[in-house]
Amino acid sequence: MTDVRPFCGLRYDVARIGDISSVISPPYDIVSPRDQRFYYRESPHNVIRLELGEEYPADSAASNKYTRAADTLRDWLEQGILFREPVPAFYICQHRFVQQGVLKSRWDVAGRVRLVGRGTAGARPHETTMESRVRDRLGLLRACRVNVSPILGIVRPDEQGVGLASLLQQFVEVDPDLSAVDRQRVIHNMWVIRDEQSIAQISAWCADKVVYIADGHHRYETALAYQEDRQAALSTSTGDEGYNFAMITMAGADDPGTIALPTHRLLRLPKPKKLVELAERLSRFFDMEYLDPVGNSLSETVQGWLNVMEGRGRKGIVIGAYGLEKKRLCLLSPWERARLDGIMPRERTQEWRSLDVSVLQSVILRQVIGVDTSEKEEERLAYTQDEQEAVSRVDSGEYQLAFLVNPLPISSILAVADAGDRMPPKSTYFYPKLPTGLVMYPLWDNET
Repeated sequence: MTDVRPFCGLRYDVARIGDISSVISPPYDIVSPRDQRFYYRESPHNVIRLELGEEYPADSAASNKYTRAADTLRDWLEQGILFREPVPAFYICQHRFVQQGVLKSRWDVAGRVRLVGRGTAGARPHETTMESRVRDRLGLLRACRVNVSPILGIVRPDEQGVGLASLLQQFVEVDPDLSAVDRQRVIHNMWVIRDEQSIAQISAWCADKVVYIADGHHRYETALAYQEDRQAALSTSTGDEGYNFAMITMAGADDPGTIALPTHRLLRLPKPKKLVELAERLSRFFDMEYLDPVGNSLSETVQGWLNVMEGRGRKGIVIGAYGLEKKRLCLLSPWERARLDGIMPRERTQEWRSLDVSVLQSVILRQVIGVDTSEKEEERLAYTQDEQEAVSRVDSGEYQLAFLVNPLPISSILAVADAGDRMPPKSTYFYPKLPTGLVMYPLWDNET
């Protein structure tokens, strides 16, 4: 059973702050320093002050970005900038966006989901996490005792084939309670569902579902760590304390708007002139087919290459390497799958081994090129969802190679999670990102 409940969320008082669009931000892990400064200027009440506060040279254990976030949260509650929902509610959202020239939408619902530990019994992850990010989020959670930004989860349709999007749309016949537009021009409409009958229907539908973590793996690990903190600190527990739950926004696996974009790798080589030698090493494992530029612009060329990659990807593993030959994309396809499996980690599941991104990390980056430690990855790798940016940064000489990958089907992501395995970091980029600031979940209820 998956215990999904409504909660009394913290929300902005639109009458006090005006346009809700001015106070939302993306989740912390995709906010650059430049973005952070933008959101600080956007509004004195922008949620960035809670989600990702500024750091100063004089920071100490007694005064730092976490303590400032807690002070700001308390001030906003006292001033009425934020208010608490008077009764428990679910928060249904429709995200409207344009993807490859087509208008799409994704439906999801935010609730509090009971934490039941790691593994197949609880929410199932599909990516590995980094300890430093969990420490950062735990510092914020300990100071504020609030889930500032949600985790994005995915659920499959029910046994009758009814998906979550179909279920949610029957509850939103009236205008949304609020609407916001983010910097990517994504429209976020939110309805607050308070009536008991609708709440019971949503909870019952979710009860037999597995929740797969799509985005927010570090936030989920943080929620588990905080739960352990509180259980150790308190003498008794009823099981219904706020810290036993995490705010998760659930979307349907079958929703056409549930999209996982690929994350491409940029590589800086310590000896750029060794590209010919690198190509020879790659040829021991991969068939190498070069594609010439097409069209009259970079965008046309890159899109043409992606179309070829997508077609080849339906038949098996294919990875694009840009930089081996000037202005040409090299398609890497395994000569023999069995030979490739023989050099991949034995402890990994077949679901993991079948992924393009796993072959890229395990064979190409680690074994062929030698980027085989986390320190080397941090020093030499960069990531982007923008294929044109990847090509341009190689052309500029900033990086020597770009590796382009096809998007992963949602079914493959869930299969890896079901197998109990985890993909390499930065394997997926779910779009659009859930905005931070529409609703927050306080964890201080029912503590003794």
